[in-house]
Amino acid sequence: MKQYLIDTFKFNDWANKTILKKVLSMPQANESVRLFSHLINSQNKWMARIIQTPEEAGMDWFEPVYDINELKIEWNKSINEWLSYLEKLSGENLEKEIRYTASNGAKLGAKLQDIALQLNYHSIHHRAQICTQLRKQDIEPPFIEYIGKVVKKY
Repeated sequence: MKQYLIDTFKFNDWANKTILKKVLSMPQANESVRLFSHLINSQNKWMARIIQTPEEAGMDWFEPVYDINELKIEWNKSINEWLSYLEKLSGENLEKEIRYTASNGAKLGAKLQDIALQLNYHSIHHRAQICTQLRKQDIEPPFIEYIGKVVKKY
């Protein structure tokens, strides 16, 4: 599972950076920038929950919205923190329950591996929304299918 999660984060890193190149060319990029910022903020907030950072309670899922020219830098910081964390983690710790307080005050818990999966699946969802925004502006979305990343060319 550990290697699967690392590989999945690496795939999402590639796919998100590929789509970000297109976002940078959009005439009206505000919604796509907001969604991409949300992906960064989500990774940051979940990591803050895992490592129990006191500031986590004040972190927002959608704020800040980064400047378009800062997205790659902020994405790299966020994804590299996750990859570094997972690479140092022992496999059995993936089953560890992370307890946290939701924004509505509910006390919740989720396995670390489920949090990691959530972040990656969530990224797929918002990439699709960004692709829709690209098409609305007559920009062809990039081919970011998983098979396109792993297929061997002969």
